Amino acid sequence: MISIYNKNIEEIIFSLLKETDKEKIREIVEEIHPVDFLEFLENYEEEFYNIVEKLPDDYIVELINEAEIEDKLDIINKISEDRKNNVIPDISSDELVDMLEEADEEQKQDIFEYLDEEDKDEIKELLEYPSDTAGGIMATEFLTVKEDMTMDETIAYLRKMAPDYQTPYYVYVVDDDNILKGVVQLRQILTCNSDTKIKDEMITSVISVDVNTDQEEVAVLFEKYGFASMPVVDEKNNEILGIITFDDIMNVITEEHTEDMYHMAGLDTEEELTGDILTSVKSRSMWLTINLFTAMLASSVVGFFEGTISQIVALATFMPIVAGMGGNAATQTLTIMIRGIAMGELNYENEKDVLKKELCVAIMDGLIIGVLIGVITYIRVRNIAFGVIISCALLFNILVSAIGGFFVPITLKKFNIDPAVASSVFVTTMTDMAGFGCFLGLATIFMKYLT
Repeated sequence: MISIYNKNIEEIIFSLLKETDKEKIREIVEEIHPVDFLEFLENYEEEFYNIVEKLPDDYIVELINEAEIEDKLDIINKISEDRKNNVIPDISSDELVDMLEEADEEQKQDIFEYLDEEDKDEIKELLEYPSDTAGGIMATEFLTVKEDMTMDETIAYLRKMAPDYQTPYYVYVVDDDNILKGVVQLRQILTCNSDTKIKDEMITSVISVDVNTDQEEVAVLFEKYGFASMPVVDEKNNEILGIITFDDIMNVITEEHTEDMYHMAGLDTEEELTGDILTSVKSRSMWLTINLFTAMLASSVVGFFEGTISQIVALATFMPIVAGMGGNAATQTLTIMIRGIAMGELNYENEKDVLKKELCVAIMDGLIIGVLIGVITYIRVRNIAFGVIISCALLFNILVSAIGGFFVPITLKKFNIDPAVASSVFVTTMTDMAGFGCFLGLATIFMKYLT
């Protein structure tokens, strides 16, 4: 493959428009990775149709498999009817499912017209699985062999069948009822003696996922074991239904991380960088409205100490510091906790140890920041009591942020609420109320030392 940094892809692709020799066109496109080709096409919509029409059918299939969902449909819509007949049946099942989930009824019917009855039934069955489960992201093009086959027989079979299937790094061993019995690595097949039987080399303790497993849990297993693919089975009888490949799970990881980031900021996951203004306003305004009411709760605490503030105006100068430091500390704890929950690292066995760690960190950070702000405050207002009060308030607020950052996401998770969606609202309100309450409360108690 060529690199976009050492060769001008734009010139190469435009040369396709002048080329008529099909073999020459194939030679040209084989030197360009489909991802690079797609990046080029994004900037040349006017030439899109003419360029794609020049491409070999199998390369168009590669483009569709690599493209974003909306781009997959765009490519399908722009190729001729004759090309669709050759291209659509060769698109991998998991990519077809993704396309059909986003397509309107007319597009769905158009795509189904080019599939034979067997493929239609298979795709319809896949569409019944929720899109965020193992069944929703698996592909059904996978290689299986029987345990009594020899290595020579297996190699001959792979030569014949592998081009039509997903990545053949692992070959799954099944019985006559398609029950998963084991797995053999491609390396073993190539290096073992030709008359060695599959059953003598296969691994029988196969790590697989149930078809209804959430995609986040699947991602955790891929990260844990580092597999290139993983079989998806029916948990009742261990029948292999499909496989999930590493490239699919990378998309899931990106999707889940993006979703968590958006949720923590109170954004709709559908919002795009260059999207519609009204859509963005709609998705953000609801979250901002919720934040408005929680902010009013915090302000009510401040209002309770209005008399103290009116007598010691300097308190108003330092209040944002107390609230801001508590919010920042809470964000740190929440980030660790939400990631731990999402990746399956936090469990019942280690909850106490994690809580102890977060409390220790909070106390140490609180002491460091508390002493620092105390010194700065003394330098500014020349009052030791003022410095001690704000130091204690910051230490207390950072401790509250750790407690809230630990318990809030765990509690939400137990109620089947996504911790990334609601945690920040609750914890920020907690830290603001605790910080203002402690700071202004201490100032009220020790007012005679501040004036």
